[in-house]
Amino acid sequence: MDQQRFGDDPLAVRDTDHYKAEYVTGFVEKWDELIDWKRRYASEGRFFIDQLKERGVRNVLDVATGTGFHSVRLVEEGFDTVSADGSPEMLAKAFANGLDFGGHILRVVQADWRWLNRSVHGTYDAIICLGNSFTHLFSERDRRKALAEFYAMLKHDGVLIIDQRNYDALLDGKYGNKHTYYYCGEEVSAEPEYVDEGLARFVYRFPDRSEYHLNMFPLRKNYTRRLMREVGFQRIDTYGDFQETHQGEDPDFFIHIAEKAYYEDDRRADGYSAAVQTARDYYNSSDADTFYHTIWGGTDIHVGLYDSPEQDIAEASRLTVERMAAKTDITPRTRVIDVGAGYGGSARYLARTFGCKVTCLNLSEVENERNRVMNREAGLDHLIEVVDGSFEEIPFQDNSFDVVWSQDAFLHSGDRTLVLEEVARVLHGGGHLVFTDPMATDDASAEVLQPILERLHLDTMGTPGFYDREASRLGLRKVEFDDLASHLPVHYARVLAETELREPELTGKISEEYLDRMKTGLRNWVEGGKSGSLTWGILHYRS
Repeated sequence: MDQQRFGDDPLAVRDTDHYKAEYVTGFVEKWDELIDWKRRYASEGRFFIDQLKERGVRNVLDVATGTGFHSVRLVEEGFDTVSADGSPEMLAKAFANGLDFGGHILRVVQADWRWLNRSVHGTYDAIICLGNSFTHLFSERDRRKALAEFYAMLKHDGVLIIDQRNYDALLDGKYGNKHTYYYCGEEVSAEPEYVDEGLARFVYRFPDRSEYHLNMFPLRKNYTRRLMREVGFQRIDTYGDFQETHQGEDPDFFIHIAEKAYYEDDRRADGYSAAVQTARDYYNSSDADTFYHTIWGGTDIHVGLYDSPEQDIAEASRLTVERMAAKTDITPRTRVIDVGAGYGGSARYLARTFGCKVTCLNLSEVENERNRVMNREAGLDHLIEVVDGSFEEIPFQDNSFDVVWSQDAFLHSGDRTLVLEEVARVLHGGGHLVFTDPMATDDASAEVLQPILERLHLDTMGTPGFYDREASRLGLRKVEFDDLASHLPVHYARVLAETELREPELTGKISEEYLDRMKTGLRNWVEGGKSGSLTWGILHYRS
């Protein structure tokens, strides 16, 4: 039987082209034992098929055909499918499987992704790269070249679907393969043998005691998303084990669905990411609007600074605004954008105090309309512009603002890396980024975070370390982190007490279900803050 060859030091093999030597005939012949087509079919369901059909896809290029599981499914569902792979052994097995599973004759072609259009011709409605295949590219140059080839071979409104193992969990010491969705064979195993930031070496064991290895590059989720954006994809939604959010347990796999379609100056709601759309629907609801407008006073809806646990919520919230403003040198000529502006209380404070012009960017049309009304009533509408939109795609030109301001909003994004990239893009040289955000500590307990994440319909929270790393990558210099974590549980306890005190007043105005869920959520925030797993404060960076 042919053998894999990794040389004297297998951990030193970090080469894109080595996969051809890894998928030897013996390994390929056993690959379907690992997949277990019937169990994989049941676990995956119609996820990929439905995603493609919802987008009107007719022809598909499967660039990681492997032994043909997805190509056969696509053909059976009526898609015009071309099946490509870099391994001739895999393609031979896929062709045989096509005949065995329904008598399908697959159109197979051997191709290297880096020169894809040299071997495959035409353009496609969709390209799929599944089975954790993109991980075989070891250099960033190769990854960018492959993505550029995918992008070029898609039609103007095409879609790319890439999946990947959850290497974040593996690299961060939280790996737990549930062996449910992708590798469904019951008597085989696929386990990590070695991992560092540049290599994940897996060992595959089969019932006949044979073992094979794969050396792969451990792609972090947000890194993959960033590369896809930088190549030109406009909207990217990421699913964990076929779910939009995946609180509680880390998923085995991530699935990225990237759309090429470009809409110039189109702020359509259906262009929002899943996480942002969830937040938008929530804050536009009558229950949420009534609650925040009543309990928080409808001006500042963020965490406040408390001299005592009984302090007025509005007063404490205003103290946060004043403390943030003191960290910058705002003048009447300063251009400020408040991203996630809520009801615009901070914008009115800044405009009234400093005479500066402020742009409020916010996703809730309901909150924005209240903001506009209050600006007119305060005689400040000539200084404040209110814009409907998302901080994941800020609708302004580069270098447009001297200060980017935000309060307790970034946590609502499913892609905070993208938010910071947008912030850095619109921030003028020498400008200030000043924001607060409820965060997890860098060593937070997953058990404590779980109920908070479930309440927010998110899978992660930012951390101080995350914001420092991403800001540094984007050329933003850290000025300080004003650690005010002790105020977070006090604030949520104060809001909870006010909610319980005024509950009779809210009866009939807010649904009982909403109030029950809100009180539960507030208690989770209090407990999380007291546990030491949550933190909060003012983060200040300069471009």
